[in-house]
Amino acid sequence: MITRNNTRKVHIGSVTIGGGEKIAIQSMTNTDTADVAATVAQIKELEKAGCDIIRCTANTEEAAYAIGRIKEQVGIPVVADIHFDYRLAILAMEHGADKIRINPGNIGGEDRFAEVVKVAKERNIPIRVGVNSGSLEKNLVEKYGGVTAEGIVESALDKVRMIEKNGYENMVISIKSSDVMMCVKAHELIAQKSDYPLHVGITEAGTVKSGSIKSAVGLALILNQGIGDTIRVSLTGDPVEEIVTAKHILRDLGLMKSGIELVSCPTCGRTKIDLIGLANEVEKMITAYDHLNIKVAVMGCVVNGPGEAREADIGIAGGVGEGLLIKKGEIVKKLPEHELLAALKAELDSWDK
Repeated sequence: MITRNNTRKVHIGSVTIGGGEKIAIQSMTNTDTADVAATVAQIKELEKAGCDIIRCTANTEEAAYAIGRIKEQVGIPVVADIHFDYRLAILAMEHGADKIRINPGNIGGEDRFAEVVKVAKERNIPIRVGVNSGSLEKNLVEKYGGVTAEGIVESALDKVRMIEKNGYENMVISIKSSDVMMCVKAHELIAQKSDYPLHVGITEAGTVKSGSIKSAVGLALILNQGIGDTIRVSLTGDPVEEIVTAKHILRDLGLMKSGIELVSCPTCGRTKIDLIGLANEVEKMITAYDHLNIKVAVMGCVVNGPGEAREADIGIAGGVGEGLLIKKGEIVKKLPEHELLAALKAELDSWDK
């Protein structure tokens, strides 16, 4: 069992992170934020998939104004992502942002940064301090002889102190790199130096396939040490895929208890049904039942199927043009191959009542 680090609690709208609360899953919209209808539609899809917190870019005045109208139509907290223009941070907060994500180093100087902190303090809006390896300051690159975990941590803590200097401590820290082991080391270092909640992720991880693998490796190494209070899997693709991957990572680490777990065997010479196609169809089907806390098995043959699926609540195993429906390792009935999927769905429906 993973023992979580005891970080401070931060309230982001209706969601609390840190202090042992559940690890929140985040994503970011890729719509034009000013297009309220499109942005709301995407957020609702992400919310349905299991997203806890959503971030939207506030890169124009229209986008900042739109935050309030978006919030009225969705059920999860909305974070405004700000770069370069301190006025957009203030506008986003004035129009309902539950949190702002900024890099104090590019917001427009200390005076303007102080104005942003002042508004956040007046409204008790958390600030996420974001530092990526790709934006590390030149003086720190020179100090450490390149981009390093130590430099990333120093940059982040410098920015934390800037906010603390302005009399505010309602913060979340985010330090990311596309280099997995550098990212892991940076999180290990900062966890020793700060008790602010940490937003964890491997930035610019890649496409859905390669990025999911890279994120799983990095996040597992970090989360397994008890580090991390909220996560994002950054993928080049449909943001819903980020949520799906994040949930798999958390479940496999034992950090998320709800949701269906799918197990399926690899194909072998005994497999006489379209196991790959069947498993893919089951994976799609069970997304509608993700609120159930059960294990579903898809096995390739009737020889090992019942045994290997013994720990599953429901399972199907293939034969020659037919298969078995299994519950808790016990064979319930034999069915033609083309009826297996429907039989499994009927069982899921009965669990859903």
